[in-house]
Amino acid sequence: MALGIALFIAAFMAVLVTAPLLTVEAAGEGSLPIDVTPLADLKRRRLVVYENIQDLEFEFKAGKIAEEDYTALKEEYRMEAARLMADSQAAETLTPEEVMIEREVAARRARRKAAPVEEYICEDCGFENPLPVKFCGECGARITPHTRK
Repeated sequence: MALGIALFIAAFMAVLVTAPLLTVEAAGEGSLPIDVTPLADLKRRRLVVYENIQDLEFEFKAGKIAEEDYTALKEEYRMEAARLMADSQAAETLTPEEVMIEREVAARRARRKAAPVEEYICEDCGFENPLPVKFCGECGARITPHTRK
């Protein structure tokens, strides 16, 4: 009888200890945040490689790693960092459609700058308000924009 109770308690404790570990894995949730964009993922991976290089430097200075291993690992990490940087730059390049959109935005901004400037001077108090406002920043009166002639 005592053996049965001991086995039951041991099984219960095993389930109690492993249940949280299994539910996190089953739900697919990890402790690391999920990067939404490929560019953010590349940045996160680059940061991990940089930390690995710093750890390698520390381990070598502490005398825990042989010089040959240090040199090989450092070169490997540098190559990985260079590859991730190149991938990041490739991901940042604009597609032809995005280039067309950027040109259109620049053209619209240029047209907006060339448009006549309106003065937002309060008729009640004479305060010169920044563009564009509907109410005076000094007295609160409604502003009617006047175009320069």
